[in-house]
Amino acid sequence: MKIKTALLQYPIAWADKETNLRLAEQRIAALAGKADVAVLPEMFATGFCTDHPELAEPIDGEIMTCLQRLADQYEIAIVGSFICLPIGDKAIEHPTKTQASSGTPLRREAMRLVNRGFMVVPHGEVLIQDKRHLYAHGGEDKFFEQAQERHIFEYKGVKILLLVCYDLRFPVWARNRSGHDYDLILVVANWPDIRIQYWDALIAARATENQCYIAAVNCVGDDGMGLHYNGHSVAYDTRLQPIVSFADDEEGTKIAEFDIDKLHHFREVLPLWKDIDNFTLQ
Repeated sequence: MKIKTALLQYPIAWADKETNLRLAEQRIAALAGKADVAVLPEMFATGFCTDHPELAEPIDGEIMTCLQRLADQYEIAIVGSFICLPIGDKAIEHPTKTQASSGTPLRREAMRLVNRGFMVVPHGEVLIQDKRHLYAHGGEDKFFEQAQERHIFEYKGVKILLLVCYDLRFPVWARNRSGHDYDLILVVANWPDIRIQYWDALIAARATENQCYIAAVNCVGDDGMGLHYNGHSVAYDTRLQPIVSFADDEEGTKIAEFDIDKLHHFREVLPLWKDIDNFTLQ
């Protein structure tokens, strides 16, 4: 059993949904018949606009409607994240940009947005894994609620764990607790170049400690906050050798093929998972 996963590393137009949806469509259309899964960067439709609650959409809004159409048309699952307003909460009062920058306390009921990780399945449902760890240094915790549960996706017989950017830093959340919880970690991110050395190290660590495949997608270019992103998207095999990788600031799409039967054999030959520590995540 094999699954072809496309890593899409490219610039995101700051707070410009129309442009970003058009760019995503062009890149996904080019993958028709070539890949099973297309992985976009975190907040692909807006950039990491934590202080722009007006860009939020419900799960059945324009962004997801567009991606479902593309998934159905090109027979490809699509993975990424976006600023999500839960259905039924369209009328809630959002914190304003002024409130956030001034440090004004925000009412709990205002913190209803989520950084929603997703997998849009062709002719099927939208699988959801909200971001668990909110990047307080970037103000994300002022506007978003964290995930309370971890979900494992299954697509074409492959079990998948989705991590959204900062989640990559936290091994307990990502832990392959039984040794067979999942086969593949997908990471979607906006990870700036000033901290790229941690990105490189953490991707390798999460794959190694969990005996799994990993494909991690970052963006490139400059955002509206003056941060630069230099990519370093990568996919590793069972021996931590890169299947595909991107150079600094490289824009493009590359496809990694993961052999799941080979992974399961690797775990049987080297059953490190039998020695894991048991714990309860709270």
